[in-house]
Amino acid sequence: MADSKSSDANSKGIVSPAASESERAAEAALRPRQLSEFVGQETVRSQLSLVLEAAVARGKTPDHVLLSGPPGLGKTTLSMIIAAEVNGSLRLTSGPAIQNPGDLAAVLSSLQENDVLFIDEIHRLARTAEEMLYLAMEDFRVDVMVGKGPGATSIPLPLPPFTVVGATTRAGLLPAPLRDRFGFTGHLEYYEEEELALIVTRNAVKLQANLEADAAHEIASRSRGTPRIANRLLRRVQDWAQVRGNGVLDLAAARAALDVFEVDRRGLDRLDRAVLEAVCVRFRGGPVGLTTLAVSVGEEPETVETVAEPYLVREGFLVRTPRGRAATRLAFDHLGLPGPAPEETLFG
Repeated sequence: MADSKSSDANSKGIVSPAASESERAAEAALRPRQLSEFVGQETVRSQLSLVLEAAVARGKTPDHVLLSGPPGLGKTTLSMIIAAEVNGSLRLTSGPAIQNPGDLAAVLSSLQENDVLFIDEIHRLARTAEEMLYLAMEDFRVDVMVGKGPGATSIPLPLPPFTVVGATTRAGLLPAPLRDRFGFTGHLEYYEEEELALIVTRNAVKLQANLEADAAHEIASRSRGTPRIANRLLRRVQDWAQVRGNGVLDLAAARAALDVFEVDRRGLDRLDRAVLEAVCVRFRGGPVGLTTLAVSVGEEPETVETVAEPYLVREGFLVRTPRGRAATRLAFDHLGLPGPAPEETLFG
């Protein structure tokens, strides 16, 4: 996210391979390695610690774990910690990457004892592969079909004990039979500003950045309750301080950098403000349909619905009605706009 163009591309899910690899490497370097280092999510962390300690004490693999919640809250990080706690290797895959039983069989057959299989977006797993996963999770075996037609034979292939960690942003889409096979389910919540400030402060040390306390809180307050965003903004503030500042990440540097990257005081970015401006100005506060709103800002409906809308609704800028999306009084105030005419209906 080096300029506004790359910011636009990222919001549409278009990231260059080099940038994507760089972002992943930077994020990996900042991830905590142990459960004791993990900040926030106190309930999930204490419950998961109990599950892992009991499994290690019994000399067995932990129960399968399902982690749900919005993107960027630490589901992948927790899977890495689980693998480290049980002295196993982490195997990463995703639901969309497994489109048939053969894909899943190839992944399962490569597992070793105590390995952790992390399946991101598990709710998007192909239904034909789910049946194989049920058997693998319960009985640690897969049935491989050899041949075709009436002469086909099913050969059972035993698997070493392993743990599945499933991650989903939409737990309601998980089939009940799959959800019931997880021994532990944890839901991750958005972080408080103090927790994000602590995360940013710790990671600044790892980045060898001279971060001041008020700058850490400024970054945290604009991070939408999400550590992934906080870490990304920290790196952008570090870039600004190195290139245009004196190397110190103070409050002035943080504000200047975040202004350059179009992240305002409430954490709204270019797309968020474009959506709000469209609803408030072009459609006089709404309601307006999702498709019409997406066309007006030059984005796909799915991008508006999954990238911008959740935060805008959570923060009280938008409401969803049977007739479409409508702006609240807070949205007009944030944009510095007068409310609609008295005869108009205004939510909030």
